[in-house]
Amino acid sequence: MIEASPDIAANLAQVRARIEAAARAAGRRAEDVHLVAVTKTKPAAAVEAALRAGQRLFGENRVQEAAGKFPPLKATWPDLRLHLIGPLQTNKAREAVALADVIETLDRPRLSDALARAAEKEGRLPQLLVQVNVGDEPQKAGVLRAEADAFIEACKKRFGPLVTGLMCIPPLQEDPRPHFLWLAACAARHGLSVLSMGMSADFEVAIACGATHVRLGTAIFGARV
Repeated sequence: MIEASPDIAANLAQVRARIEAAARAAGRRAEDVHLVAVTKTKPAAAVEAALRAGQRLFGENRVQEAAGKFPPLKATWPDLRLHLIGPLQTNKAREAVALADVIETLDRPRLSDALARAAEKEGRLPQLLVQVNVGDEPQKAGVLRAEADAFIEACKKRFGPLVTGLMCIPPLQEDPRPHFLWLAACAARHGLSVLSMGMSADFEVAIACGATHVRLGTAIFGARV
C-alpha cells in the first residue's frame, strides 16, 4: 500500500526544503544538488504522484522492474529521466542501455565490455557513473578503492565524456563523512563533476561533502512493503 498522492507531494516539499537548507549551510547553491527519487518496489501510481509534484529524476534498482514501469510514463512525461542505481548484470546491459538515461553502477571490466557491446547494438549509451565500494565491503558492488583510479581512467578512455562521475553507498554502521570526502577527492582527481552519494539517512552529510545527486526513497514514498 502506497501513501496517497498529497502525502508524496508533501514529502517531496519537505525533502526539497531540507536539501536547500543543507546546501545553504554548506555554502552551496540548492540548484546544484539534484534529487533522485528512488521508486524501487513502488507502483507507477507513486511515480505519477511525484511527477505531478514536479519531480523528474527517478532511480530504480532492477532493470526488469524499471522496464515494466517507466516506458509508458516517459511517453506522457518526456522530460522524465531514469537512473539505474542497482547492481547491473551483464546480461541486462542491452536492456539497461535502451531504457536508462544514467547508469550509476559501472563497476567492473566485464560490465564495461557488455555496455560497449550494447551501445553498438542500440546506437546509444546513457551517461555513466563509476560505483566505488568505498568501504571495501565484500558483500557490496563497486570497484574497490585500490583499483578505482585505474578503472576510472580505463572507463574514461573507453567511453569519453559519457563517464560523468562517481557513485557510492558507504558502510551502514560507520560515519559516512570520511567515505563521502574520499569519493569527492577521487572525482576531483579525475575531473569528474557528478557525485551521487547520500540517501534518506545521510543525504545532508553528503551535501556538505559535495554531493551533486542524492538518492532518496523512504523519505518520499514511505517504507517499502
